[in-house]
Amino acid sequence: MLRWGILGTSFISDTMAEAISASDGSRIEAAAGRDPQRLSDFAARHGIARHYSGYDALLDDPAIDVVYVGLPNNMHHEAVIRAAEKGKAVLSEKSLTTTMAEAEALAQAVRDRGIFFLEGLMYLCHPLMAKAGEILRSGRLGAIRSVSGLYAADIWKFVNPMGKGTIFNLGCYPASLLHYVIQTACGRDAFSSRSTSALGNVSSHDGNICDASLSVRFDNGVLATLQSTDSFGMSFSFSIRGERGTLRFLTNPWLPTAGENRLEFCEYGQAPEEIVVLSDHDAFGHQVRLVENCLKAGLKDAPRPAPRLADSLEIMSLLSAWDEQARISSASSA
Repeated sequence: MLRWGILGTSFISDTMAEAISASDGSRIEAAAGRDPQRLSDFAARHGIARHYSGYDALLDDPAIDVVYVGLPNNMHHEAVIRAAEKGKAVLSEKSLTTTMAEAEALAQAVRDRGIFFLEGLMYLCHPLMAKAGEILRSGRLGAIRSVSGLYAADIWKFVNPMGKGTIFNLGCYPASLLHYVIQTACGRDAFSSRSTSALGNVSSHDGNICDASLSVRFDNGVLATLQSTDSFGMSFSFSIRGERGTLRFLTNPWLPTAGENRLEFCEYGQAPEEIVVLSDHDAFGHQVRLVENCLKAGLKDAPRPAPRLADSLEIMSLLSAWDEQARISSASSA
């Protein structure tokens, strides 16, 4: 039985707590939060016997095997570093951090202590992604020529302003899926050889980027366009176009569910083919079971499609460039 400690009492921690409790191989041993009332309510909702007002107290608990970091983006690196120093395995929410310097410090701590680490891009743990990868490797699309993705959600009233805006809150989803597609279709080294340009709008509420677009040209000639916003809408799209056909997600690729999830493959000039991927768990449930299996096997990194530490750093490098360029564009147009 894997014993979990949960840092943070936000809605995403609620979601993860439900997924952990639903697995026969895991239980929640303790939780920690800064607000006593929220912490008490959180513990009551999930039947957690021990709760700590300080994060270090939870990390010092010898009864905890793995720590889930459900804190705001800007606090991820400090929490992971402290957990690594205590020798705990870690599942930390996306995005990895908010700066490359923080990301490198996090990665160094993980490597120095040799702990298991997984960034919480939970959708990559779902069989929908394994199926997409199978199609990419099959050659049915031909050589990949372009990728496009969009994630829009009207959540600006609820996001933590320290999270650094839509690129790190939502843009990490299409960016990480782009990373998976390019690695799968073009090889491990293709993603890092690229040029980028970005545009963005700054929120009047918190000064972060609220609407962002990114254009990428990889050195192999593949073109990609990504968009992200937390200021309007509830919408998603992701398509991969090759020389022979197109693959697109009909259901949300970043929130795959228990039950049916659907892709569409269309060979040019032919009728589209719908591909249904059935699953017994949603993405969060698969993520919990992946952590259980990795720790049982003694692994320090999860197998693909889940992001390894090196993958998380590559994704973070794209997010950082996107954010920097979007900020420059917004300043120049002000």
